[in-house]
Amino acid sequence: MKSVAGAEGLTELLVLVAIAIGLSLAMTGAWAVQRATRQSGWIDMIWSFAVGLGGVAATVLADGDVARRAVACAIVAVWSLRLGLHIGARTWNGAEDPRYAALIEEWGAAAAFRLFIFLQAQALAAFVLVAAVYLAAANPVPFPHPLDVTAVGLAVVALVGEAVADAQIGRFRRTQAANTAVCETGLWRYSRHPNYFFEWLGWCAWPLFALSAGSPSSTFSILAPALMYWLLVHISGIPPLEEHMLKSRGETFRALQSRVNAFFPGPRRKRKPT
Repeated sequence: MKSVAGAEGLTELLVLVAIAIGLSLAMTGAWAVQRATRQSGWIDMIWSFAVGLGGVAATVLADGDVARRAVACAIVAVWSLRLGLHIGARTWNGAEDPRYAALIEEWGAAAAFRLFIFLQAQALAAFVLVAAVYLAAANPVPFPHPLDVTAVGLAVVALVGEAVADAQIGRFRRTQAANTAVCETGLWRYSRHPNYFFEWLGWCAWPLFALSAGSPSSTFSILAPALMYWLLVHISGIPPLEEHMLKSRGETFRALQSRVNAFFPGPRRKRKPT
């Protein structure tokens, strides 16, 4: 029995190592594409597809309940295709990501090397996310467990919410007002970054898929939403994007900050009289 358990553990380790190497290679490719095209948007498209492929591979190679693996595979595939195609279409139309543009300008002559290291850090973040998918798919408890029902509902709400938010901001950007104003329509009335909120919400589903296993390793799946929240709210999402918006929209965006939550959707606040 010990030898069987040891063999299973080694197989799991090899699967995860192979996925980690694949993600690193994918982000190396993203670096090469950015250097060749000078369009940073392709980076996030490739990252989205790489996480999706890694997630699909994880569901195929895991040894959990078959029904849960199938549901997990469908969810991560739909998430990856929608987000990757959305970012790809935006980049194809010539839109440069202001977050990457600011970093590359700041890095100066060292931009190529520092971008490569930065993208390998993104590969590491991607691995944490794919590992959560793997832990969910490795859960042997028969599907559907009550936590699975909650997870599926959460994932559907997140997928639809992010798609709606992206469509709403896309329509706004095609209007004349987008040159000077900020978007306050639809979901954007209640959060300055509803697309980021729903992206994070989607990753909250994976611990719910995994935790019914009751194993100590399944608790590591909580790292996925924790990491996504930290990145979006404190590191590479909101801070650089809002810095760009303050530079380009000034007082208009500052007024938006005073009345609309940054991340979690909520009631609008009345602006204090000056």
